Amino acid sequence: MAIEPSRAVLWNRVRGLHLSQAGLLSGDDLTSASLFDLAMIVYKTDAERLRHPLCIYIPKSESAEEGLWWAEVFHALERAKRWPDGTIKCMALVEAHPLAYQMEEFLYHLRDHILGLNLGRWDYMASLIHWTLADPAWVLPDRNTIPHDVPFFQRLRHLLADICHRRGALAIGGMTALYPSREDATLNARALAVLEQDKKNEAACFMDGAWTGHPDQNAIAVAQFPAPNQLHARPPGMDRYPDLRPVPQGVGTRTVDGTRAAVRTTIRYRNGVLNGRGASLLDGYMEDLATDRIYRLMIAQRMVHRDAVSIVDKAGQTVPHTPEFVNRVFDEELGRLLLAAEPGRDLGDHTTMREARRASEELIKNGWFSPV
Repeated sequence: MAIEPSRAVLWNRVRGLHLSQAGLLSGDDLTSASLFDLAMIVYKTDAERLRHPLCIYIPKSESAEEGLWWAEVFHALERAKRWPDGTIKCMALVEAHPLAYQMEEFLYHLRDHILGLNLGRWDYMASLIHWTLADPAWVLPDRNTIPHDVPFFQRLRHLLADICHRRGALAIGGMTALYPSREDATLNARALAVLEQDKKNEAACFMDGAWTGHPDQNAIAVAQFPAPNQLHARPPGMDRYPDLRPVPQGVGTRTVDGTRAAVRTTIRYRNGVLNGRGASLLDGYMEDLATDRIYRLMIAQRMVHRDAVSIVDKAGQTVPHTPEFVNRVFDEELGRLLLAAEPGRDLGDHTTMREARRASEELIKNGWFSPV
């Protein structure tokens, strides 16, 4: 099958620089997965048949220095293919907290190729928790009670739009995790209302567009942004070096129910992974490795700072999140999941669900927070 020609621009997402590719070089030597993916795409591409530049989507960057690597590779591949300079264009995700401090330098290093920066919302939150894990003031509320305009996101949105527009690049917003449903009218109405509010906020932050993850979101999302973009505009009164770690006080709730929801989601997500699924739609939310990391880190925060931060039950009583308590919650939530198992609700069987429960708790208790 071939893709029908159209006005749509196809973006090719390659793997990040944190990953390696085996089986290409002799022996046990590894090469860069990013380089392998990019070289394969370029090798297979006939630039004369493209209606637009070859567009590459760069994930997982952590520093401006990585921008230099990408720029050198793009130039080298263009020369090797005898393509004109600028045949390869790119967009990059800002999803690691350190990169938020080097966005302008990253844009500069890729100035011959880059079209914009995209806020990777959920990976960014996981990275932010990772960097602030030792600070009890940063124990976050239950995930789904954190507002979309929480200051640590809002300041980053304004800064990203300011830097991008000052340098002639597009600022692209994140993805709304609550998905529409064609079977549940109530959930569908709620999801589209949340989407509209979320994208309206990003447009008000002077962003030029945003991700969507479902075709039913597209029309509403597009309608929130001025056409064709807001490149001419910048947030007023911007501090060029804002505090990107404003403590999340006065937002959301910190509850045992939130802990239980986190435990339940980590089990169900990892059960999907064990059955070959990289992302799972759970209770209306699209859960992937990024949100799994958020939930695991949130539980770890509550364990590390159990004597300093109050997590309350339904009666309003503080419940210290000891390893023993978290172990009991994992047992109880696994039991509920197994009891409520319905054909088609979750993949696999009781065996994979139990293994998912074991692995998820092990990751949290051992402090293995890197993507696994």
